[in-house]
Amino acid sequence: MTARQPLFVGGSWVEPDGGHYEVTDPASEETVGWAPEASRDQVLAACAAAREAFGPWSRTAPEERAAILGRAAGIIAARLTEYASLAGAETGATLGTARALQVGVAAARFRRYARVEPAEWPIPPQINEAGPMGKAGVMGALAVRQPVGVVTCVTSYNNPWANPAGKVAPALAMGNTVVVKPAPQDPLSVYRMAQALEEAGVPPGVVNVVSGRSTGVGEAAVASPDVDMVSFTGSTAVGQRIAEVCGRDMKRQLMELGGKGAAVVFDDADLRSAVAGIGTTFSFYSGQICTAPTRVLAQRGIHDRLVEQLAAYADRLKVGDPREPDTVVGPVISAAHRDRVESYVELGRKEGAVVVTGGGRPDLPAGFYVAPTLLADCTNDMRVVREEIFGPVVAVVPFDDEEEGIALANDTDYGLIDYVWSGDVARAFRVARLLRAGGVGVNTVGRNMEAPFGGFKKSGVGRDVGSYALHAYSEVQAIVWPG
Repeated sequence: MTARQPLFVGGSWVEPDGGHYEVTDPASEETVGWAPEASRDQVLAACAAAREAFGPWSRTAPEERAAILGRAAGIIAARLTEYASLAGAETGATLGTARALQVGVAAARFRRYARVEPAEWPIPPQINEAGPMGKAGVMGALAVRQPVGVVTCVTSYNNPWANPAGKVAPALAMGNTVVVKPAPQDPLSVYRMAQALEEAGVPPGVVNVVSGRSTGVGEAAVASPDVDMVSFTGSTAVGQRIAEVCGRDMKRQLMELGGKGAAVVFDDADLRSAVAGIGTTFSFYSGQICTAPTRVLAQRGIHDRLVEQLAAYADRLKVGDPREPDTVVGPVISAAHRDRVESYVELGRKEGAVVVTGGGRPDLPAGFYVAPTLLADCTNDMRVVREEIFGPVVAVVPFDDEEEGIALANDTDYGLIDYVWSGDVARAFRVARLLRAGGVGVNTVGRNMEAPFGGFKKSGVGRDVGSYALHAYSEVQAIVWPG
């Protein structure tokens, strides 16, 4: 895995002007491989290649585009073990996560957009009659969807397969071309995806991948005049910067940003279900996921039992080498991020929170590990409750009644995914409708991959997933004619 990876620009594998940098395994701290550092000129060349390829690709029959996506899905699925091994080494994800939720989900996403139902493709046109046009009678109108153009996809480090696949697949299905700028921590998997797409028959320039640690790589990919849209997953701070750049040219944006999911747990909740759901924050990719229920609002009647059971759940989880089949919690992505997560735990102590369990580093010979950590006696004004930590840390805040629980849940800058646990289903759905979040899980942390996904407030702009992604990567065009 230690080969020096070239860039993928205009259908060619190109040596980077900026040389290569080391990609490190966060579990062993060993070298996984060497990623390319693109120059600004190479990024702009990738954008220009995507622009040149856009016309022919957008005019390609949807069925032909679908066939290519289907072949890419088959290639990825056939190489599941190989690709999952690389993904696990780059990210520190456990074996099961890398196979099923990274590479497996990526293959499923390509397959899903290769099988778009006729009713969705290219999203049903609507014929409407508008107002009168003088003596000529009534105007006819046809609303159709057109591809946006060239899309820059800036992807996150927490899932270098599913995240870019969720952008690239629907974008290509709708006839767009793409420039992918992967996260600098784990870009090698994205190049494997590009290789699979190339083998599947994607024409030159339709898919381009440019990586680098320099912020200039991403800025050039966003600011290029050849780019019509930016799809970004990452922190709110970076999203705000991208939005400023896009605003200069009125570029379309699709942003999945930070989250601080509230889990509102009522007295009548099934505690076993709530603990298992909230416990995914500790276990799934070590809490490095924006949809995690990291901010637990517990009604006082079950508060103490919930804290006790969450602590016991965290203590049972095996932390260690993600390649071991019984490991549940692997490392965080880097030493710098480990330090950041630990600094928040210390901040919580200073703010008055009680560290019920965790709070330190597991005794392991190497790797960037953080023990699953539970903070209790928290208040909603603490920074550990208000700010996204992006690690295996859960903070618990008590509340008295339904009105207060809703108010606390909404008292945040974020609004991606919230959760409600209650034995009263009518109440659970009533509360869900009052939460200011793009999605709400009722007695579950599961996702429906056809449901719209996106955030309120500083958690993002736009909606994707399922057929909603086809809307996101297209523009509505009105064609009118005399009646």
